[in-house]
Amino acid sequence: MTLTLNLDLKIKPTKICKSLHSNMKKLTLPFFLLFFFACKNEAPAPKPAPTNGNDVTRYHIIPQPVSLTAKTGEFKITGDTKILLASPDEGLKTAAAHLASLLIKATGTTIAPAEGEDGKDAFLFQLDPSIPNDEGYSLTVTPYDVTIKAKTGAGAFYAVQTLRQLMPVEAENGVMSSLSIPCVEITDSPRYAYRGMHLDVGRHFFGINDVKKYIDVMALHKMNRFHWHLTEDQGWRLEIKKYPKLQTIAACRKETMVGHYNDNPQKYDGKEYCGFYTQDEAREIVRYAAERFITVIPEIEMPGHALAAIAAYPELGCSYQPAEVGTKWGVYDNVFCPKEVTFKFLEAVLTEVMDIFPSTYIHIGGDECPKTAWEKSKYCSDLIAEKKLKDEHGLQSYFIQRMEKFLNSKGRSIIGWDEILEGGLAPNATVMSWRGTDGGIAAAKQGHDVIMTPTDYCYLDYYQSQDPNEPLAIGGYLPLDKVYSYNPDPADLTPEQHKHILGVQANLWTEYIPDLAKLEYMAYPRACAIAEIAWSPQASRNYDDFVGRLSQHLKRLQALGVNAAVKIYDVKTSVKSGDGMGVELSLSPKMDGLDLRYTMDGTEPTAGSIAYTGPFHIDKSCEVKAQGFMDAKPVGNGTSIKFDLHKATSKVISLTEQPAEKYSGNGNGSVVNGVTGPNERYGGTEWLGFEGKDFEAMLHYGEPWEFSKVKLRFFNGKGQWVYPPKEVIISVSDDGKTFKEAGRANVPDGESKVIGVEVPLNIKKGVDMKVTVKRFGVIPAGQQGAGHEAWLFVDEVVVE
Repeated sequence: MTLTLNLDLKIKPTKICKSLHSNMKKLTLPFFLLFFFACKNEAPAPKPAPTNGNDVTRYHIIPQPVSLTAKTGEFKITGDTKILLASPDEGLKTAAAHLASLLIKATGTTIAPAEGEDGKDAFLFQLDPSIPNDEGYSLTVTPYDVTIKAKTGAGAFYAVQTLRQLMPVEAENGVMSSLSIPCVEITDSPRYAYRGMHLDVGRHFFGINDVKKYIDVMALHKMNRFHWHLTEDQGWRLEIKKYPKLQTIAACRKETMVGHYNDNPQKYDGKEYCGFYTQDEAREIVRYAAERFITVIPEIEMPGHALAAIAAYPELGCSYQPAEVGTKWGVYDNVFCPKEVTFKFLEAVLTEVMDIFPSTYIHIGGDECPKTAWEKSKYCSDLIAEKKLKDEHGLQSYFIQRMEKFLNSKGRSIIGWDEILEGGLAPNATVMSWRGTDGGIAAAKQGHDVIMTPTDYCYLDYYQSQDPNEPLAIGGYLPLDKVYSYNPDPADLTPEQHKHILGVQANLWTEYIPDLAKLEYMAYPRACAIAEIAWSPQASRNYDDFVGRLSQHLKRLQALGVNAAVKIYDVKTSVKSGDGMGVELSLSPKMDGLDLRYTMDGTEPTAGSIAYTGPFHIDKSCEVKAQGFMDAKPVGNGTSIKFDLHKATSKVISLTEQPAEKYSGNGNGSVVNGVTGPNERYGGTEWLGFEGKDFEAMLHYGEPWEFSKVKLRFFNGKGQWVYPPKEVIISVSDDGKTFKEAGRANVPDGESKVIGVEVPLNIKKGVDMKVTVKRFGVIPAGQQGAGHEAWLFVDEVVVE
């Protein structure tokens, strides 16, 4: 007997099985076995069989989870999918509500979270007290359900952020015809409890919608502290009801600087600039952030950066003279005077601040406080004597400690920039280490908690590219790879001292960031790197892997309307010189599918130009241009680098004093590699920066050689404490031991950003040459950085 079945695929398998079951006696044994196993395995699968494989490239999560195990298959969201909470915990409800909002945007379907534990075809949220970290979670995605386990609502929220990044980028743009999540097992928790982003709204004001978007992108990256810098010389941005002039006077400046501080002459726009947050608006930001498990930490600057407040209430300064809200960037000498009227003002201000912000921490600044006004004040001199303080630094410590006692009495704690270490640290203060890492190390060794935010790695207002078309920035050079290389745990701390490193923070100062688009451009993707530093274990972090994930993550940021800088495909150069082996050029980045091509004759590269396979030597003056290609199409920005070789480019160089780490270029050979640094900024790979040090270089030739003159260039940026040197001295030796002066020249001052000097030589032959550059010294009174050693920046040392 032969049985022929015509199966209508629109009929549910269950109906087919029931029909076959009723006719089982009519089936032959082979057909019986076939349909027996087909019907037996028909239930309980609510999902189609998975089709995609166990491919780790499906997971582009930033920050990288602690543990991720790729699994086969996917969970498909349908009209029957549920969101279930195993307990009525408020934190879980908040996390589940965020998931529901993501799903309605992606699918058009409203899925209201409900209590329950039947996890089939559902997202199930569960509390798990056995998870060690308060912010930790586990996430299991199978073809049948998604289970989130967390110790707290925060952990559940972070699991939702991970789920979001597992969804297709298209889910951010609106309703999709279908939505699936790849199967995976993740166990995750943060490295640090403090994962911060800072925003300066004093120099430029950002409305509450902009601030909310800033917080949203923080939340996507599992950041949990928003440091809100609310007061500055250039504007006071928070309503204080007891002092209405802070709104009517301190919140407005008559005009704003245009261009860079170092421009000469300085220019202004002639337009009044105002803005402040009402207390209700500030409370709304606190509420909005809390829903995303972010704590808002307000900063009220003291005793420096107080000009706007003093403009409103002159009695708060030492001179009692009228003042104007600052119109240019930089640091002002007019600071809070440590009088009783000042302390009463600040205590009243902080009382209102505490009523708005529930954060345990209140940031009180403490940085960049010039002592000029205090040194001129008889009141301050008498107070120093009365309190038996050592000097004005001790007076600042007295100021900070007095404010700390007030805040401690209200159940709050202070954070201050690392200058609060000067003159003695307040007993319970937490230090925010920004001038490098030394302040943080010192504080941790004294038993104080520390948040690491050094300029070298965490100041995202620095230039992120050497592209000459890069938007105006304050200065410096902080590319993505350098940010990612940072490890906030100093090596020279004991295990007990390491416990005081609470975390890390990225800072956005806004002198040159006037709007949200520029803010996002400067912040991302470098803030993605900070997020991964703060969350992921140090041992598992790998830059190449990060960039691979970032290439996809940037698409998500773009879909979210974030104006992220797409620099990962830009060609970067690194020039090695100064070791006697000539000049060697390296190109980057190295990425799967990225083909680097270059020319050496100044022509634009094509997909058919010379393929870059590794570092190569430059043996003559030329212009190298390079470009990245994918599938024979250019991607990212190319680069151009011009080499003008001279008599020092193939020689060995050694420096008596080493440059500052953050301004060390491509090593000491940067000043003899035949490449001239940019004229508009001193950061990057071609300038070497020295703080409080002379520049002394030895050029070793190994055999007699001839020369006639030496030419040097120095950066001139007095607004950023960068001064040209006083003098250049060239000495020559026949034996490498005894040197004779061959020439010297005074370095002229001027207004241009680069000062050049040429030194003719009266000894024209030798074996070794010593180049000595005498630094400017201490910055004079009345200038930015007065009393501090000026920086010295040196470009190419050209020997002809």
